[in-house]
Amino acid sequence: MIKLENISKRYEMGEITVSALDGISLEVGKGEFVVVLGPSGSGKTTLLNIIGALDVPTEGQVHINGGNLSLTKKANRFKFRRETVSFIFQTFNLFPSLTALENVQFVLDMANEPNSRDKAMAVLADVGLGDRVEHFPHELSGGEQQRVAIARALATGNPVLLADEPTGELDFKTGIQILELLKRQAETGKTVLVVTHNREISRIADRVVELSSGKIVSDGPPRTGKAEIAELQW
Repeated sequence: MIKLENISKRYEMGEITVSALDGISLEVGKGEFVVVLGPSGSGKTTLLNIIGALDVPTEGQVHINGGNLSLTKKANRFKFRRETVSFIFQTFNLFPSLTALENVQFVLDMANEPNSRDKAMAVLADVGLGDRVEHFPHELSGGEQQRVAIARALATGNPVLLADEPTGELDFKTGIQILELLKRQAETGKTVLVVTHNREISRIADRVVELSSGKIVSDGPPRTGKAEIAELQW
C-alpha cells in the first residue's frame, strides 16, 4: 500500500540547510496499524505529509496504492489526496460555521458522492454522534469534535488513513475512544498510520516506526509486546 524509497527532505533557510528526513525507506501493507513515534523535530509530521501528498521529497520515490507520487503533477496530487488518503489532525480543522453533518457532507460533495447527506448521517452515527449532527463545533466537546473529524476522514472510504497526534488535545478517556475508532478502521482493511510522541500509544500498534533526527532508528513490533487498548495508561 505504501512504499518509500530513500526519501530525504531538506529546507533551505538562508545559508543554512535543514534536513527534516534523511534517507527514509519504509513499506506498509494493507490493513496495518502503524505508529510513527518520535520527539518533536524528529521528522514525523514531514513523513506523514509526504505520504499524504501534502509535501514532496527533495530526493527519493513515493509509491502509494500502486502509483508513483514522485512523478505526479500538483493537480494529480490533489486528486490522489481526494481519492486515496484521509487526514485526521490534532487541531480537528472543522469549519466553525458548519454543523457536524455539514462538515462531513462537505467532503462527500467535493468528491461528487451521491446521497451525500445520508452517507454523512450514517458515518456520524458510526462514530457515536447520531444525536449531535446539527450541532456546530463550538457546541461540541473536544472528543466530539475529533470524532466529527474522524467521521469526515472515513466518509469517502479512502484506503489510507493518516492521523497526526489525534489524541494530543484530548483527555485520557476520550483519547482511548479515538484509538478504538482508529484500530477498528485497520481491522476493516484500511492502512492506518498514527504519528505521536506518546510511547504508550505505540503499545497497541502492529508496528512501531521510531524516528530520530530524520532517520528511522527502529522498526518492528512494540518493545514489550502488543497490548490491548484497555491496558494503556498515561
